[in-house]
Amino acid sequence: MTFDRVATAAGSSKMTLYKWWPSAGALAAEAFFAHSEDQLEFPDTGDIRADLTSQLCAFVRLLTHGNTGAAIAGLIGVAQTDPELSAAFSQHYSAPRRALALAAFEKARTRGQLRDDIDLGILVDQLWGACYNRLLIPDAPLDEDYAIALVNNALDGASAQ
Repeated sequence: MTFDRVATAAGSSKMTLYKWWPSAGALAAEAFFAHSEDQLEFPDTGDIRADLTSQLCAFVRLLTHGNTGAAIAGLIGVAQTDPELSAAFSQHYSAPRRALALAAFEKARTRGQLRDDIDLGILVDQLWGACYNRLLIPDAPLDEDYAIALVNNALDGASAQ
């Protein structure tokens, strides 16, 4: 995606685009967030396992249907060398998504569904990071069965009781 193509398609000038977005990547990140926001609502039924399974499965569906997965993989790749895109991706996508997950986990902790000693940020990294890993390194399937297994492993723990 280039500003030339976007400006032509929008019937606008590149200068107008640069007024609002510092780079084509930043524009793409904001467009992706707007596209994905409704699909990634985090439910609150009072059951963290059900809510987390629903949300993580929705995330996997978003990444695996259509060209969204390829687009997000491309954005992640370009963000490694484009500071404007990296900042836009964080501001418009990853930070808001992370905040929703952390809020859901805090509610679950308050309800006694998660232990007090669990690092909720690491829990977010374990669940969503694993999905991004399967997206970016496609040597194993990224599907809803995987999302369900991630939730079960995270919530059940790995140590023998």
